[in-house]
Amino acid sequence: MTDAARWAAVAALAFNAFAWGVSWWPLRRLEALGLHPLWATAWVYALALAAITLWRPAAWGQLLRTRSLWWLVLASGTTNAAFNWAVTIGDVVRVVLLFYLMPLWALLLARVLLGERLTAAALGRAALALAGAAVVLWPDADATGRWPLPHTLADALGLLGGLGFALNNVLLRREAHRPEAARALAMFGGGMLLALVLALAGQHTGVVPPPPAGAGAWLPGVAALALWFLLGNLALQHGAARLPAGVTAVVMVTEVLFATASALALGAGTMTPALAAGAALIVAAALLATRG
Repeated sequence: MTDAARWAAVAALAFNAFAWGVSWWPLRRLEALGLHPLWATAWVYALALAAITLWRPAAWGQLLRTRSLWWLVLASGTTNAAFNWAVTIGDVVRVVLLFYLMPLWALLLARVLLGERLTAAALGRAALALAGAAVVLWPDADATGRWPLPHTLADALGLLGGLGFALNNVLLRREAHRPEAARALAMFGGGMLLALVLALAGQHTGVVPPPPAGAGAWLPGVAALALWFLLGNLALQHGAARLPAGVTAVVMVTEVLFATASALALGAGTMTPALAAGAALIVAAALLATRG
């Protein structure tokens, strides 16, 4: 791969990280209109799925005939449902940091599924990023007398979403030879299917309220978010299919910076020395990853 192609792949991953890093804001606006994040996720990905179907209708046959892509459906669905729910109900920075414990999962999954070597450089980059996350999380854990382990629904969802995202990236790398439309269909289909199943189950048990009446109030926001996620996920496919899973994992940690910056700009958090130190470590890890 040429230097230009490598930087283009890194830039695509960075855009995806930005798209996800600021996604908490429109999700919370939709929740304020009465639309639960699981319903919002299902609607967003249903619209994106319709767009892909119109663009490449043959992708359905490719997806149904390729069982290995079904794992991508599960991984993508887990990532989207867990993350979108978590950032809507929990502290954005904490959720994103727990989500980005995923470099460790990505390295281990890449070793098992792709046969990638656990090089000292890859382990070092992951350790640097994780150290940054630990520095940011530590004051909260110290203040509550707990280790930085999930102890709320938002924490658990953030951790689960990170595991799903690591698997998603590794599978994109393994299935890079598959048609792009089929991979996109698997990702958006998973995002819709799992969110829809969980929303229906939650509504049945009383945990998730039904979608509010008067779709005119929230449907335009859902359509805009669908386009935003569509662009972000296509960028993820481009980058993750061309870079080693360990590099992808660390570059995507820059989502922490985008989420933190947007939360601070909108008055959803305050800057602390620990946050600044952790952010510096994460940025350093991402820059090292771009140098390969």
